Amino acid sequence: MILGIGTDICDISRIEKSLDKYGQRFLDKTFTPHEQDYCESKSGRASYYAKRFAAKEAVAKALATSSSGALSWQDVEVKNDPSGRPNAILHRGARDRLNAKTPAGYKAHIHLTLSDDHPYAVAYAIIEARKG
Repeated sequence: MILGIGTDICDISRIEKSLDKYGQRFLDKTFTPHEQDYCESKSGRASYYAKRFAAKEAVAKALATSSSGALSWQDVEVKNDPSGRPNAILHRGARDRLNAKTPAGYKAHIHLTLSDDHPYAVAYAIIEARKG
């Protein structure tokens, strides 16, 4: 069963401007140390940050309810598996929200896809609950 769906689009130049204007302060507020290490190791780092920014928004939308408030940027982390597939790792408030949405006897799985085509980055998240 589908528990939530979220999508987001991010203008890569907006992230570039935030990197230039706020630097490390922006990075520390928005991205985990692992995400920063990953993006900083890439050429065209702004597009990698933009994809993760969009992913955080998409996952937050998929987790949202009519009465839920905002999540911390650090509550959703994007890590790639060895094949390069992105995974959403939930911490603190995001994990609590997922647990509250998942029916008893089910396990939640987050499907996440990221893409970019300058000047935009997009993310799409589906939260699925499976028996067992």
